[in-house]
Amino acid sequence: MGCPRDWPEPVVRVQSLSETGEPIIPERYIKPPSDRPSLNNSPPSDINIPLVDMSGLTDSDHTVREATMNQISIACREWGFFQVVNHGLKPELVDGVREIWREFFHEPMDVKQKYANLPITYEGYGSRLGLQKGAILDWSDYYFLHYLPSSLKDHRKWPDKPSSLREVVEEYSKEIVRLGNVLLEVFSINLGLRHDYLQKTFGGEDVGACLRVNFYPKCPQPDLTLGLSSHSDPGGMTFLLPDENVSGLQVRRNEQWVTVKPVRHGIIVNIGDQIQVISNAIYKSVEHRVIVNPNRERVSLAYFYNPKSDLLIHPAPELITPEAPSLYPSMTFDEYRLFIRTRGPQGKSQVESLKSPR
Repeated sequence: MGCPRDWPEPVVRVQSLSETGEPIIPERYIKPPSDRPSLNNSPPSDINIPLVDMSGLTDSDHTVREATMNQISIACREWGFFQVVNHGLKPELVDGVREIWREFFHEPMDVKQKYANLPITYEGYGSRLGLQKGAILDWSDYYFLHYLPSSLKDHRKWPDKPSSLREVVEEYSKEIVRLGNVLLEVFSINLGLRHDYLQKTFGGEDVGACLRVNFYPKCPQPDLTLGLSSHSDPGGMTFLLPDENVSGLQVRRNEQWVTVKPVRHGIIVNIGDQIQVISNAIYKSVEHRVIVNPNRERVSLAYFYNPKSDLLIHPAPELITPEAPSLYPSMTFDEYRLFIRTRGPQGKSQVESLKSPR
């Protein structure tokens, strides 16, 4: 199954639509009623995803370290999402990388169009996910780039304006990969595996790491559309730097949508489909989506930390028992990603469709 070289229809920049000031959104962004945001199906506003202080992992007190590991374990098993603070990234880097991307999206259109992307790699400036002709689209633009493996990283495909963007993104990327390595070890230990099991399964130092920066323009009819349709992330795990000033991420929990409230300088971590497969569904990737705002734009950075693309991924043999047989066939991340890219966001249906018949 190959990937078409071009989009099925002319690409429209959502930011340009927003800037016209039209009070009505085009029909192709209007979601079916069952998929629209609804305040009637929201849990109490004081519910939020778990918060983990990562300084506890290096505390001299063994009890504090154990408690922090346990917090992460519970978050992975019960939520699939958590926020981390004291993660080692400097506050000025966290603020700076978000704001430099906001500046990019406010560059003139000819600056951005130089980096217009194609479905063959998705790398560059984009406005749609998936290749179905006539699909209902999301109210967002984005920028996608590769960091690891280094063979895929090409600074010429990273924006050259603002002038310090490449340097800031390089520093941020290095820190996110460090954080990913730490959490893979924590997950391995919590699952009862060797401490380096997940890192080795992901390819050792040859992991994949790529960034999608999401730009959600103001939307005159936010009750009719979504910034990003419901989906689970196809990769290993995701590090999301949210817009601290405008909430938008919603996580599905017990058939309700919980709106995540970002904490200052926090980073949101979520389990992807590949870790669901390796853990044999002890850890589950969770559906999430993004709502849009009538008065304010949003910028968020989703960093995907993935297995090396050509390694076979399957449930860890140590987690397979007669009571818990293997749920998934072996598949490379490349094969899985191609399966996803042709279809676009589709809730949890992709990973669920892989389950072996019982």
